[in-house]
Amino acid sequence: MMQHYLKTKEENPGCLLFYRLGDFYEMFFEDAEIVSRELELTLTGKACGLPERAPMCGIPYHAVDSYLTRLVKNGHKVAICEQVEDPKQAKGIVKRDVIRVVTPGTNIDAQSLEETQNNYIMCLYYGCDVTGIAICDVSTGDFYLTEAGKIRSVLDEIAKYQPSEIICNEAFVMSGVSLEDLKSRMGITIYPLDARYFDEDAGHKAIMKQFHVNSLIGLGIDDFKVGTIAAGAMIQYLLEMAKSDLSNITHISPYLTSKYMLLDTSTRRNLELTETLRDKQKRGTLLWVLDKTKTAMGARMLRSFIEQPLIDIEEMKARQDAVDALCGNAVSRDEIREYLSPVYDLERIMSRISYKTANPRDLLSFRNSIRMLPAIRIALEDMKGNKELDRIYSEIDELRDIYELIDSAIVEEPPLTIREGGMIKDGYNSDIDHFRQARSNGKQWLAELESKVKEETGIKNLRIKYSNVFGYAFEVTNSFKDLVPDTFTRKQTLANCERYTTPELKELEDTILNAEDKLNGLEYDVFCEVRDSVCAQIQRIQRTAKAIAALDVYASLSYVAERNHYVKPLLSENGTIRIKEGRHPVVEAMMDRTDLFISNDTFLDNKKHLISIITGPNMAGKSTYMRQTALIVLMAQIGSFVPATSAEIGIVDRIFTRVGASDDLGSGQSTFMVEMNEVANILRNATSKSLLILDEIGRGTSTYDGLSIAWAVIEHIANRKYLGAKTLFATHYHELTELEGKLDSVRNYCIAVKEKGDDIVFLRKIIKGGADKSYGIEVARLAGIPAMVTDRAKQICSELVNSDITEKVQEIAALTDEKPSKKSAAKHYDQVDLNQMSLFESVSDEDILKELEEIDITNMTPMDALNTLYKLQSDLKNRWKGNVS
Repeated sequence: MMQHYLKTKEENPGCLLFYRLGDFYEMFFEDAEIVSRELELTLTGKACGLPERAPMCGIPYHAVDSYLTRLVKNGHKVAICEQVEDPKQAKGIVKRDVIRVVTPGTNIDAQSLEETQNNYIMCLYYGCDVTGIAICDVSTGDFYLTEAGKIRSVLDEIAKYQPSEIICNEAFVMSGVSLEDLKSRMGITIYPLDARYFDEDAGHKAIMKQFHVNSLIGLGIDDFKVGTIAAGAMIQYLLEMAKSDLSNITHISPYLTSKYMLLDTSTRRNLELTETLRDKQKRGTLLWVLDKTKTAMGARMLRSFIEQPLIDIEEMKARQDAVDALCGNAVSRDEIREYLSPVYDLERIMSRISYKTANPRDLLSFRNSIRMLPAIRIALEDMKGNKELDRIYSEIDELRDIYELIDSAIVEEPPLTIREGGMIKDGYNSDIDHFRQARSNGKQWLAELESKVKEETGIKNLRIKYSNVFGYAFEVTNSFKDLVPDTFTRKQTLANCERYTTPELKELEDTILNAEDKLNGLEYDVFCEVRDSVCAQIQRIQRTAKAIAALDVYASLSYVAERNHYVKPLLSENGTIRIKEGRHPVVEAMMDRTDLFISNDTFLDNKKHLISIITGPNMAGKSTYMRQTALIVLMAQIGSFVPATSAEIGIVDRIFTRVGASDDLGSGQSTFMVEMNEVANILRNATSKSLLILDEIGRGTSTYDGLSIAWAVIEHIANRKYLGAKTLFATHYHELTELEGKLDSVRNYCIAVKEKGDDIVFLRKIIKGGADKSYGIEVARLAGIPAMVTDRAKQICSELVNSDITEKVQEIAALTDEKPSKKSAAKHYDQVDLNQMSLFESVSDEDILKELEEIDITNMTPMDALNTLYKLQSDLKNRWKGNVS
């Protein structure tokens, strides 16, 4: 047995081996040490022919799922080695084989998966210029394929799907992407695969075999050359893990990344779409507000809507119109939502059915779910005429044949396991009925046979007797031996009698004695037949499940729109964003009284209202206002109604946010470096159709540096030759308000504040104009800073105001020109840079040399040396006056 264990272990490298021994899965040697540590199990030993006992630990086979889940969540692969023959019939060692390998991305156990969230596995084939990406949720059968160019685009796809497992080629490992960052921050397990998985021919064959086609053209993926390599590797990997076919993966959906709005990692995090920044919880997110779905399938689809806003205006309008139709038929909508409540997760039940792990209770849940389908279709008839709802109506198959099959076969309260019997209804299978009767009516059958044979033979004292050795037999006393028919076969001779058997008694004996074992085995076989019959209809069921999920999403969006007083936005492609009395959907939902939320207007276009510079104090609502604008645009582009009295949304291709920042000590980046990285990403990847949300650019460094950076960023965005993207720009640098009038596309807005002496009240209303002060000291006092500190701060502030930089700012503004010619563009920006340099105090070469001479190197700590070196380098860079002259 131990030799077989070691051989099996060798055949499954990198896996913890769960080896079935009787009622336990046992682990040995290093696996035992790892599992005992991870699961906090007692480590024992087992004699196995070695000088020392082999380390060993074990878990009960019936409780394997909970232990398995814990190991897989910690990033381990687990190979399940099961007994594949009946120990009673085994000759020698019981035959065992690995029946499946469980990894984070291939786990289909219902208890370990979050029902409202997909469990994706992603395959990356990193090439020179293009990366092939395949994404699959084994638990639902969803399979997607795409390609990405820049490595940042690959990271955006990872952020979109948040896979639990990534498999990749060695080139991706060497691409420069921080795998440790993906593991630690996103909890992703990453497995590099051998080159054989990425063989193009083998991959194509695997894809064609899986989807039963003779060419990739029929699947619509022949244009994704690199992507098909990733898809082929994915299928080969999943087949090896499952050790069986992948019958629940019936279709592959290719897409271009440009089909959806681009939301990078920072934007998803800053807008808190599916989890909060602080607690990583659903409550307090856009998903929390919109998710009033009744089914797990609908919840997952709504999440995918939010993670992948649309770009195509016709698709958006189709979704909008479906929500609108349901709003117009609230009674039918609420009726549909009621019918959806009992519907279980059809997609994941089907996956368990296809992997042959579904139990009788899964089939009953499936039956109870499809019982609601006819009623749902009837309710949908009231909304005929809507294109999207008509599509859903046509794709919902009532599955009556499957309902009748399960209803006629499975008892109402079956056992949990499929080996105990008691799960098939009476009357479904005649053999099962026969064995059940044998189990319960065996004595009566024996008595009836005894009476019958007595009458036929005339042997009045004939009896049917039983012994453990010989079983059942007719017992005839010696005085009646002459009457025994020739059809009787002598079985045993006793002192005063003989015992005989007949073919009829032998058959009855076999039926009675083996009824229990045969019954359980036969019930298992019949259950498997029923399960396989359901599995054969998987495409019908999956199509119906997707239709139900979509209906659930539209009903949820309709219900939320009605309850929260959202409106249907006008979608356009003219680039104008016009929102009247917009509200932040999450902040509003978190308030006890939604009528207390202060609504605000937003107007952006591609002409004179391209950039809104928003000034005002912290805590006044700038970030809330900007985020709500981004969320309203995103909601419109997923097909939802929006929180406003009216809205016109010009379609945007990307939303970028730079809101807040924190140290990234793990990678050695300061707050300011994180901020600058995000700004660099935005300026390099945004387009003229993008929406930018920028909050406090430049605040992570000195005032002069920060103001210069913020100024230059606004100029770059405003220049349509370089970018020209719609932007909301919040800042404490009220000097930036000088740009209105200098740049035609810039408009100033501020947060209304009411002052009463030293007290301030935030009115949270966006008004035209710029703020002339930041109210930082007043906010500090509200936060509880001692009065003596805030009073002293006022004195210092008053002195600093006298050396204000406003005049120099105005000098730079005078040079600003929104539309420089191509010939003068470089000269123009050089001129601005030179004048921006004059904002800073000059440092001469003599000053720097003098400071170098005075340094006492022998008494400096390493940290002092680094700080001094940094200061000297900064002084050299900032010799502004000398450079300008």
